Amino acid sequence: MRIATFNVNSITARLPRLLAWLESSGTDVLCIQETKCSAEQFPYDALRELGYEAAVNATGRWNGVALLSRVGLEDVVTGLPGGPDYEGVEEPRAISATCGGVRVWSVYVPNGREVEHDHYGYKLDWFRALSVAVAEDAAGARPFAVLGDFNVAPTDEDVYDPAVFAGLTHVTPAERAALEALRTAGLSDVLPRPLKYDRPYTYWDYRQLAFPKNRGMRIDLVYGNAPFAKAVKDAYVDREERKGKGASDHAPVVVDLEL
Repeated sequence: MRIATFNVNSITARLPRLLAWLESSGTDVLCIQETKCSAEQFPYDALRELGYEAAVNATGRWNGVALLSRVGLEDVVTGLPGGPDYEGVEEPRAISATCGGVRVWSVYVPNGREVEHDHYGYKLDWFRALSVAVAEDAAGARPFAVLGDFNVAPTDEDVYDPAVFAGLTHVTPAERAALEALRTAGLSDVLPRPLKYDRPYTYWDYRQLAFPKNRGMRIDLVYGNAPFAKAVKDAYVDREERKGKGASDHAPVVVDLEL
């Protein structure tokens, strides 16, 4: 089974590229973040023509997550159980389902904006709720993984220059401690191969030629439990999908399982 995660940065803007990538990559299950469309606007028909069912948690604007599967889509849970609101709104940042015997979550963790901003506290609260919500599945015998845009670089090795990010979100001790809490719950970081260069970055800003200069970050992550990690035969960042006109500023992370 091939499972991937991809922050598409607007599925409407990226749809032709996404459909082509799904066909060429042979992906069975795809976790999508930042749909930037409502559930009603989601391109179900185009994806169905390629054999994918879709489960969507999206209200429009800037967030939105989805799961695509051609190996089954069962027991869908929309949202983060026990998750916090932001300014009175439950943002669409999580969705989970069982696909071909694997329990999968697609998550889009809050950005945090600035360390002193209310959104940063919301981000840490969201992580705490996630750790609680996944604990039972993480400890179970069924392969289980949380995939998505975590908006945290796990270590200094996961950013092109730690000095550039000093004092900023995505690299703070509190955010990294939130990832450690997931590991304590029984999940481990499935580290992908980079395919090019020595670090498997997954995000490059559109500005200042960040991509051709490889000034990236690894913030799109796969956290799996022991049965999931044992089944992993390969994992890589599909850097080629970040190239060219109309690309997302993220690249897909692809994981091959032998179940």
